Amino acid sequence: MPFTTQLALVTRRVFQQYWRMPSYVFSKLALGVAAGLFIGFSFFHAKGSLAGTQNVIFSVFQLVTIFTTLVQQIQPLFVTQRSLYEVRERPGKIYSWKAFMIANIVVELPWQVLTGVVTYACFSYPVVGVQSPQRQGLVLLFCVQLFLYASSFAHMCIAALPDAQTAGGVVTLLVMISLIFCGVLQGPAALPGFWIFMYRASPFTYWVAGVVATQVHGRAIRCSARETSVFDPPPGTTCGRYLAAYLQGGAPGTLQNPDATSACRYCQLSVADQYLAQSRIYWGDRWRNYGILWGYFAFNIFVAISTYYVFRVRRWTLPSLARFRGGKKP
Repeated sequence: MPFTTQLALVTRRVFQQYWRMPSYVFSKLALGVAAGLFIGFSFFHAKGSLAGTQNVIFSVFQLVTIFTTLVQQIQPLFVTQRSLYEVRERPGKIYSWKAFMIANIVVELPWQVLTGVVTYACFSYPVVGVQSPQRQGLVLLFCVQLFLYASSFAHMCIAALPDAQTAGGVVTLLVMISLIFCGVLQGPAALPGFWIFMYRASPFTYWVAGVVATQVHGRAIRCSARETSVFDPPPGTTCGRYLAAYLQGGAPGTLQNPDATSACRYCQLSVADQYLAQSRIYWGDRWRNYGILWGYFAFNIFVAISTYYVFRVRRWTLPSLARFRGGKKP
């Protein structure tokens, strides 16, 4: 049969299999809802202080920590599907391995989109509240993208490996490294020179930066009492007059009581973008970061299909390897 016919029929069959496994679909939704609500209300209504801005960053980081669980939900089901195909359909040449791989990748995506939408609703509104439609729409796109990326990452790691346990070890290691070096636990300026490449290679660097920049761009910072620097001006002058030259010279902070003659209160930053810049997070990079994640997604799909062919479809023999090394098609 033509490949398009194979793909359509296999995709329809896999959709039916998912529809007949409501426990698998509900487990996805339950994870997204539970994680979103837990994180959202743990950082409920993050304030406009320095600590509140940091809480927004950590709430986004906490959402990324469920990535490993998302991936490991997908892999056991794929192993079962692959075993049935390789034992039953492939020996009988019922349909192509390409149709099998593409169908299983495609069918997973709508459920990931649905989970991303409900997770966004449970996470974003409790933390930052209702924002402009443009910002809410972009954060929603980022949340859906995270779940789609998790699906592609799961297939990339499991495609050629023998079982979900082995793939789980690989997933845990890769995700842990990506989380450590994404710029939240330690800013890029504080990373040793050798490890800065991991900051640039981690996909979570761009995802966290894109979400956080969208949520808090332009947000005024009002330092709490603990975050405010308090000092007295010289006798006979006000706080505003004493700091006039400093403030007019481009000081990043805000003087909270310019008319006072004692106990001047100075907040070291005035807008959240200044705080984000310390971690190289910029509002102008939000769409660039969104596009970079799609590059990672495409790379994962390519690796998943390629490794499945190389390690589970192609039968390598010593003569074929010799011809391959000699530049001839094996």
